[in-house]
Amino acid sequence: MFTTTILTLSLLVTSTSQWPGFLAGDASQADGPAIPVEWSPSSNIRWQAALPGYGQSTPVVHGGVAYVTCVEGKMKEKSTVVAIDIATGSEKWRYSLDSSEQVESSTYVSRAAPTPVVDDDRLICFFESGDLVCLDHDGKEMWKRSLTKEYGAFQNRFCIGASPAQDAEKVFLLIDHEGPSYAMAVNKTNGETIWKTDRSGRMSWSSPSLLEIDGKPQLVASSAGSVDGYDPETGKQLWTYGDVGGNTAPTPIAAGKNQFLLGASPGPRGETRDQAARSNGLMRIEMQDGKPEAKLVWQAGKALSTFASPVVHQGFGYWVNQTGVVFCFDMQTGEEKYSERLAESCWATPVGIDDRIYFFGQKGNTTVIAAGPEHKQLAVNRLWEAEAAETNEGDRPSFGGRTQYGAVAVGDCLLVRTGDILYCVGK
Repeated sequence: MFTTTILTLSLLVTSTSQWPGFLAGDASQADGPAIPVEWSPSSNIRWQAALPGYGQSTPVVHGGVAYVTCVEGKMKEKSTVVAIDIATGSEKWRYSLDSSEQVESSTYVSRAAPTPVVDDDRLICFFESGDLVCLDHDGKEMWKRSLTKEYGAFQNRFCIGASPAQDAEKVFLLIDHEGPSYAMAVNKTNGETIWKTDRSGRMSWSSPSLLEIDGKPQLVASSAGSVDGYDPETGKQLWTYGDVGGNTAPTPIAAGKNQFLLGASPGPRGETRDQAARSNGLMRIEMQDGKPEAKLVWQAGKALSTFASPVVHQGFGYWVNQTGVVFCFDMQTGEEKYSERLAESCWATPVGIDDRIYFFGQKGNTTVIAAGPEHKQLAVNRLWEAEAAETNEGDRPSFGGRTQYGAVAVGDCLLVRTGDILYCVGK
């Protein structure tokens, strides 16, 4: 049963409040001064909405409605989308489809990990089962297709995790796994393939980004051994950079003209540490003899990533490693300003709002720090009452228990998603 607890309705989310895709929102459009710096299980939590299944995707927002995906059943038999009214936390509608490929649901496989995309006309959801479905804003199915039925099952023991990207006409998918891998563009109106480009097989969960390079969009993918740029109109590969490793989860983040941040992880047992150490930093695309060429402008020293992507905020770049240490760098010079430990490791990508940055810890502790070259902790906030089992195993994150998977800032509130609950944090 879908339940809500409503504490207040003084919400400023309007029809213009949007968070259209994975790491695609603009927190600067939120009402920063109104968003709380502090909260607890008994204060500044407006409502919490129980979801019908479990998921790891970030909510997307359009017109005062949050759309959240999850999977249901022991074998992830159902893939489900829920629309939630942000003002009240009440369910507007629910849509489910039978999963094309069924895998036993456990803490070691992705569960509704890809984040949807939404625009003025439709919501497009992709699931690790290979199901791609388009719905209108009332939850009516417009089209659907199964990539696993068309191109073969995904060969990844942890399942697929990459979220789609979009432009006005197309949705872009990056399907990297140990079988035949590919990138593709799909027509948002009818679901037909516009282009499909083959890639070498690799096990990865990172999402592509649509970035502006020399005034034109490029689809950029940082994934398990290479960073690649594609023409979003044709799927033609424009450039590649191969001196990277451990880049299996973080997404490329725009960082100024023709530039973006890269993140890479040492792996759960440190198996890619040497490669990852030279793969976190600032990358720039420059024209050489009329052709684009990727160059690593500076490396982020000892900084490493985990599942969270690095972020840029007010002229500084931030990385969070698997033990919960945040590294701050000057974006212009690449100089490390500080490294300090947070309350806990972060799986969700941080969110910068006004003069502060929110780091959503894996087990429910959110650390808020001041933006800038000096470390200043403003608050450590607990979203739910802690349980004894919610501890990290040494320097490695624990995969059990409740986890903060993603957060977005819209209007005067934060929407924070755990596996089976969506929280609204607001004064």
